Parts: sequence; C-alpha cells; structure tokens
Amino acid sequence: MFEKLNERVRKLSVIDIGLIKWTVLFATIIIVKLFPRLLEINFLILIALMIACMIKPLYVLWIKK
Repeated sequence: MFEKLNERVRKLSVIDIGLIKWTVLFATIIIVKLFPRLLEINFLILIALMIACMIKPLYVLWIKK
C-alpha cells in the first residue's frame, strides 16, 4: 500500500504540495472554530508534538544517505 502511495506522491509538483499545505491550514482553522477549547492547550505541549512529528522527515531529508 505504501509503495503505491509513494508512486502517487512522486507525481505531485511543488505547487500541488503548497496547495495541500494551504488546505491543511484552512481545515485547522475550521476545526479550531468548531472546538475553541483547543486554543487552551499549553503551547509547550504543542511544541513537543511538533518536534515529535518533524523528527522523521528531517532525518530522511538531511541525515539519511
């Protein structure tokens, strides 16, 4: 399954990836407007989650040969 997804992702251009990022941003805004209590989450927890999510992509992009 992941091999097929990787093949499809390779077909995306930089513009397509940018549009996906904007879509995620707007979806996040909708979720926050529907559930405003999400804004009460401590920012340190959000920073920890952000770092946890970016470890693998950064490793693959910069360190892995």
